[in-house]
Amino acid sequence: MQLSEQEIIRREKLSKLKELGINPYPANLFPVNHTSKQVKETFEEGKKVIVAGRLMSVRDQGKASFAELQDAEGRIQLYLNRDVICLDEDKTLYNQVFKKLIDLGDFIGIEGELFTTQVGAKCIRVSNITLLSKTLRPLPLPKVDEEGHVFDAFTDPELRYRMRYVDLVVNPQVKDVFVKRTKLFTAMRDFFNRAGYMEVETPVLQSIPGGAAARPFITHHNALDIPLYMRIANELYLKRLIVGGFDGVYEFAKNFRNEGMDRTHNPEFTVMEIYVAYKDYNWMMEFTENLLEYCALQVNGTTESNFGEHNINFKAPYARVTMTDAIKQFTGFDITGKSEQEIFKAAKAMGIDVNETMGKGKLIDEIFGEKCEGNFIQPTFITDYPKDMSPLTKEHRDNPELTERFELMVCGKEIANAYSELNDPIDQRERFEAQMALSERGDDEAMFIDQDFLRALEYGMPPTSGLGIGMDRLIMFLTNNPSIQEVLFFPQMRPEKPAPTFELSAEEKIIVGILEKNENRFDLVQLKLEAGLSGKKWDASMKNLAKHGLTSVEVNGDNKTVVLK
Repeated sequence: MQLSEQEIIRREKLSKLKELGINPYPANLFPVNHTSKQVKETFEEGKKVIVAGRLMSVRDQGKASFAELQDAEGRIQLYLNRDVICLDEDKTLYNQVFKKLIDLGDFIGIEGELFTTQVGAKCIRVSNITLLSKTLRPLPLPKVDEEGHVFDAFTDPELRYRMRYVDLVVNPQVKDVFVKRTKLFTAMRDFFNRAGYMEVETPVLQSIPGGAAARPFITHHNALDIPLYMRIANELYLKRLIVGGFDGVYEFAKNFRNEGMDRTHNPEFTVMEIYVAYKDYNWMMEFTENLLEYCALQVNGTTESNFGEHNINFKAPYARVTMTDAIKQFTGFDITGKSEQEIFKAAKAMGIDVNETMGKGKLIDEIFGEKCEGNFIQPTFITDYPKDMSPLTKEHRDNPELTERFELMVCGKEIANAYSELNDPIDQRERFEAQMALSERGDDEAMFIDQDFLRALEYGMPPTSGLGIGMDRLIMFLTNNPSIQEVLFFPQMRPEKPAPTFELSAEEKIIVGILEKNENRFDLVQLKLEAGLSGKKWDASMKNLAKHGLTSVEVNGDNKTVVLK
């Protein structure tokens, strides 16, 4: 393992601590009795406190120092005086341990009493300090000059997502997002529980990936010698529970879809699905808008939330627009009564990328997604979807070409999907068979036929309405985060590139940095211009990078592209 200079120094300090008889990783309990927040909220002059956390800054003033300690609740200022910490002649704890062997980022425990400094700051006068955990890597702490300008901030998204543990330490505002995420789940549970509905759990590994149109992840069960699928939805299992006699069930589920990744999609994501017997989609619309109004208030203290340039208001009620009217409004095309071929031609004429594997429902979905979705900024229910788009939804009571379904759109994105659930087993079998026909045409997102679910329906399911909410997307809107990676502790990342086995020169770092900013590929001529190196340094750097297998050059006619491996 190649260590930086700072890492080598910290390991040397580790050895010196052990030589002094100090265990840098003690096993015994440290008796914390206050957090930084509690210290500030219950502050009393002279009060004895015991706190613990990371040492985040030190201002050395010789025989005394001011420092900042960061715990789970925030930061508190410390005052360390050599003669208070070291009452006898031996000043090792202050002069050697604190000033020379403890680093920023180390976990320490503090005993002391509260006092107010001459400038009015609430502070702990330290009487004893205990090293609780020695850090071997320096934190990327930002620096602030006298004018308040921040330098060396830890802002690179890939590093932040890959090392979320560092991100949470040095960017405290990131933690607030995840605190609000937990508040959202708590609020939603509270809303459901007060309504009398029960939280349940259903299988993650499924023999048939049902409940949605999506490409699944596949694995193999050795003992049973069968393929299994990571669930793409929990819908069909929750409906089985309604068949079994529950009036209302809900689940916060981790779902997995083997599809693309972007700012609003992660292959592993969280949804909430709820099913309530004897209800329909009209009831569920009112239930949903009341739910989201309640959740917004619990998370942010207001129904309003900023998202980019938009101010969203989650206060009920929400607008309702049929899908047919939405497509007609934004394209001028009326899908009513149109054949699959007519819709295909219309989509092509609109410049939408469609192909022959797509059935009528998917074609309509593409038209709506491309031409309509982005126009709905405030919470809006899009209702009455064509039957071909909704194989698990009950036929509309007034129009057999439509279904009783709605999606909730916010800022051009779907965050909720709900049905009057299809409970006719014969109709459901025909819908599944139509999906299988699409699969045979090449649609790899078409649904499987779940024979056991059909059997369950044959035992009878009462009229039911179901709702699914994308929890990750909802918290994006409630915290003004345009990227799903910002609201997941550990978003899926590409495998980390192995660290080079040699030290890059300053010139080589410039070249590598340019390549990384351009998705690891860049035109050779443009790269040389942007690097701004002399001919000699350019040649030496490129030769050394290629020698160590970090770069290669692809030649296509007269064009040469440098690739970072």
